Amino acid sequence: MSQEIWINLPVKDVEKSTAFFNAIGLQAASFGNERAKLSIGQTTILLFPDATFEKFTGSTVADTSHSAEVIFSIGADSREEVDAFIQKVELAGGSIFGRPSESDGWMYGAGFADLDGHRWNLLYMDTSKMPKR
Repeated sequence: MSQEIWINLPVKDVEKSTAFFNAIGLQAASFGNERAKLSIGQTTILLFPDATFEKFTGSTVADTSHSAEVIFSIGADSREEVDAFIQKVELAGGSIFGRPSESDGWMYGAGFADLDGHRWNLLYMDTSKMPKR
């Protein structure tokens, strides 16, 4: 069995979502209005129009204005990267639900929602300060 995982994500407008992800520094390539491929490291996220997603899943798309279906977490290399990334998100039209902040003395992160309300987390972990077990 292949160890590759492809995540399928519904979006209202493939072109606008592709532009958003490119504006925040992620690699997205659209294939017309039918789909786009978002690559983050070794992870592939395929963006599909809501109707297409509903057709092949057999269920309705979650209403992200009232609930969260998942949170995608992306690792950052520094606090500065978290701060710069969140600024790009705001400029590109995303919304911030968790401002950059420190947690537990060794993690620094922020949370944002993309144009369709899907939630994302950007996290820098300073492993030198991680508690030893």
